[in-house]
Amino acid sequence: MTTNLTQQTSLLDQPYDLTDEHIQQFRTDGFIKLKSFYDAQTLDHYAPILTDLTLSHNPNKDVTLDQRNTYGKAFIQVGNLWEMDEQAKAFAFSKRAAQVAAKLLGVRGVRMWHDQALYKEPSGGFTPWHADEQYWPFDSAKCLTVWIPLQETPIEMGPLSFAAGSHLKRIGRELAISDESEKLIGDAVKQEGLREVYEPYDLGEVSFHYGWTLHRAGPNTTDMPRKVFTVIYMDMDMKLAPRTPTHRNDWASWTPSTHVGQVLDDPKNPILYQDGQNE
Repeated sequence: MTTNLTQQTSLLDQPYDLTDEHIQQFRTDGFIKLKSFYDAQTLDHYAPILTDLTLSHNPNKDVTLDQRNTYGKAFIQVGNLWEMDEQAKAFAFSKRAAQVAAKLLGVRGVRMWHDQALYKEPSGGFTPWHADEQYWPFDSAKCLTVWIPLQETPIEMGPLSFAAGSHLKRIGRELAISDESEKLIGDAVKQEGLREVYEPYDLGEVSFHYGWTLHRAGPNTTDMPRKVFTVIYMDMDMKLAPRTPTHRNDWASWTPSTHVGQVLDDPKNPILYQDGQNE
């Protein structure tokens, strides 16, 4: 077990062969999918750990699907698993992923905003159109999310769907995730003629998307949960700039010691990669 864990930890810190073409595609489309990012052995090791943490901290465990609103039906959501378990921390702190995040953003380093498990239950509903950065109290758009399915994810399980190029538009940026955002953003995506990319994920395939990239997910029509782990990265020099009540809520949750105008240097926001590491 020690040897296997050492090998899996090593992969988490090994550089990914990110090309200039990958970076250009990401900046044009607002997202990129990367195959064979993690191997089956690594996912097989960490998935049960992340799943146990997610289910034990499930805020909806006593609420049936039919009793929830659209957002509640979309997934089980649990944040900052890295603070709960050392092996979850090792997975969340992967230098492999953090280095890719820094290169895609074109910054000298990245910090953790927070991690998040997003488990779409069997018969779980769709995830409405939205942009993540609507929730975040940042002073720039230099942030992104890595979306890591812990299993092969066919269309029937509800993988992510992206509106290519939507990070360059100002569509629905004031809309919280809801039935309203699903309709209004969906209509705007069609009116703007944006290309919607809705594809399955192979085992080990991950995606990165900007904070302002519009995305959604279909329902999970299978009898298995769609298990996904995400990490949100931000420029290591990002400053706190709350403008809405939602921003202030996230400020209190994810960077409580930071003051307005300061770099987000709370203990909850460690630097996960900076230039000179892992080269």
